[in-house]
Order: sequence, then C-alpha cells, then structure tokens
Amino acid sequence: MVRHPDPAVIGRLRERLARYWLTPLPAPPEKWRRGPWRPGAFPSERRSSGLTSRLGLWLGLAFAICFVTGLLSHLIQHPPGWFWWPSRPVRLYQVTQGLHVASGLAAAPLLVAKLWAVYPRLFAWPPARSVAHAAERGGVALLVAAALFQVVSGILNIAHRYGPMPFFFTTGHYWVGWLVAGALLIHVGVQLPVVRAALRRGAPVSPDRRRLLVGAGAAAGLITLVTVGQTVRPLAPIGVLAPRRPGDGPQGLPVNKTAAAAGVLAVARDPGYRMILAGPLGERRLDLAALAALPQHTAVLPIACVEGWSSTATWSGVRLRDLVALVGADPEGTEVEVESLQAGGRYRVSVVAPPHVRDPFTLIALRLNGAILHVDHGYPARLIAPNRPGVLQTKWVGRLTARVPA
Repeated sequence: MVRHPDPAVIGRLRERLARYWLTPLPAPPEKWRRGPWRPGAFPSERRSSGLTSRLGLWLGLAFAICFVTGLLSHLIQHPPGWFWWPSRPVRLYQVTQGLHVASGLAAAPLLVAKLWAVYPRLFAWPPARSVAHAAERGGVALLVAAALFQVVSGILNIAHRYGPMPFFFTTGHYWVGWLVAGALLIHVGVQLPVVRAALRRGAPVSPDRRRLLVGAGAAAGLITLVTVGQTVRPLAPIGVLAPRRPGDGPQGLPVNKTAAAAGVLAVARDPGYRMILAGPLGERRLDLAALAALPQHTAVLPIACVEGWSSTATWSGVRLRDLVALVGADPEGTEVEVESLQAGGRYRVSVVAPPHVRDPFTLIALRLNGAILHVDHGYPARLIAPNRPGVLQTKWVGRLTARVPA
C-alpha cells in the first residue's frame, strides 16, 4: 500500500521554506559601505531600466545565435547516435559557423555596454537582503563571468592566441556555453516583468541614452563589417580586423596547421608513400600513380574553419565512393574512417558518414586549383567533402577504412 504524504505537512514545509528564503538578512555594518558601495558612487543619469532592457534584448539575440550555431558545430564534430548532418547544401556549415563567429564578435561591444549599464547594481547595498536575493545576485555574477569567458576565449581562439588559456579551448567553450545559456534563461525569467514594464512605458528615450544605444549598435555592426570578410569573399578588402583573409596562403588558400607543425614533412614527401584502403575484401595499397590512374573528378567546395574563416577552391581527385567500392564496400550504407599520416593530434582521425561517402563531391583530393597539392594543404592526398568543418577535412591521408555504421 502506497502512503501519500500528509498535505498539511507539505504545506508547513512550504511555509518554512518560504520564510527561510525570503526572511531579511542582517545588514552589514555601515562602516563597510566604502568605495563602490558608498552612496552616490555612480552618478550617471544615462542608466535606466529601458536602456538595460534594450541592450539586453540585442545581447540575448547575439548570444542565442552564437549558442545554437556553436552547438551545431559541436554536434557535427562529435555526433551522438541520433544526430544526422547532410552533405548538401555544400555551404551550409560555412554559413552557420560564419554566423557563430560574427555573432560572437558583435556581442563584444554589446556586452561591454550592457555591463556599463548594470554594473552599479552589482554594488547595491546591502549586498544581500535575503537568501533569495543573494541567490539571484549570485546567478547574475555567474552569468557575467561566463559571458565574459565566452567572448574573450572566442576572440583568443580565432586569433590563435592560446597562451592565456590553460585548458583545451573547444571543451571549455562548449561547457561554459551551456552555463551561459542556463544562467541567461533564469535571468530572463526573473527580469521579464521588469523588461516588459520598461518597454511598455512608451516614454521617449533621452538623447544621451539614444546616443549610447546607437553607439553600441554601430560598434557591433562595424566589428561585423570589418571581420566578416574572412567568410564573405566580396567583403574581404574591408576585412581589416579579420584574422584570416580568404586568398592568403599557398595556392590561394589559408592554412591553419602546416606540415612542419604537424610533423609530417618527411613522411608526406616519402617516395614510398602508399594509401591503405581497408574494407570487406581486405586491404589494398595505392601509390600516387595508382591514385592518379583512377577516374578523376573535380568539385568546387569551400574550406570552412571552426574559427569562422572560409575560402572556396577547386579540388580534383578520386571520389571517396569509388575508393570504398574497390574494397567491396557499398557506398550507400558505409562510413569511412580517415586516418592522417600524423603521429598524433586530436583530429588525426575523422569519420565520414554515409551521406558524405556517397556524395559525388566527396573526394580524396590530389590537386588544388589546378596544381598538385601543396604539402601544407595535405600532399600527397587529403579529404575534401561538402558541408563539413575544416578540422574534419583530414590532410595527409594515410589510411581509409570502410565499415558499416554501428
């Protein structure tokens, strides 16, 4: 027999919890009220609930775009069993990751303006009026710290400045992104009545506040304009702050990791190079001459990097589906594990899912823009597939293993 709790007992517990949660806390000694806690420490009259609400809406939109596109990029690189990512349209990842970096950069000036508008509240007196008030303020502090972490670490990543980050960027950025999303949703839920009231008043915005809003919006727009050229090729000439330019690099294509940095110069240039194909019929070893003797195909595809830059090039080589067929695999239902000649590294191995294996644009490329691959672009052979992050376009391919997906 199941015994249900006494409603009266539950009611008393709720009342006690509410009293504990809302009971005023003792105020700190007045002598502690110094520095930013002193009365009149923030005299500016430009701050208002309407200003912070409008900035919050803009910042929330930028963070929402950044979170969704960043989550998508993570799922593509670390796909769970339920996730499916298509090979077409070929530029979809180029667009989503470009939006991710652009919205993250645009969030920087908006975050600065938002913090300026609200930071006096961080020094409200008393610091905590009740347990509920202390929890709310702790949540805001967590949100501020996590948001700053995301913006600063993201900027350091696209600039390849990893020294200040004593952690693996991708892992830290991903998990703190969830922290920001959760803290932001709670903050919005708490502040929604204030925001709605502030935006419904209909009072005209003062000239000073309007100038601040226009300045923050213009700064976000300008940063986007002078960096998005690393993704949008027509805007490349004005991309003065873009960490990468689409046409810079060997054979007119940027390089993130050189062959020397990957430690593959000698093995990539070894005349005895053989690509190993493994499948149901066993293994085959193909040298460059054998690969070049197979039917060659050409595809115009972008390299779209997780750091936001992308560049389109003409690739020529052997279709991946033709290679797996040589070892008895059915391209329609096969995934391929692609291994690099690198001795180590987080992205030494990538897996090509069936939609990409059977796509005729997925190549083991031997040539780039009409010439033999430069060693920094993956000579003697590299993977190039539509709608995949650049870190999964494995360079210096040494082995292909065709298998049925688990």
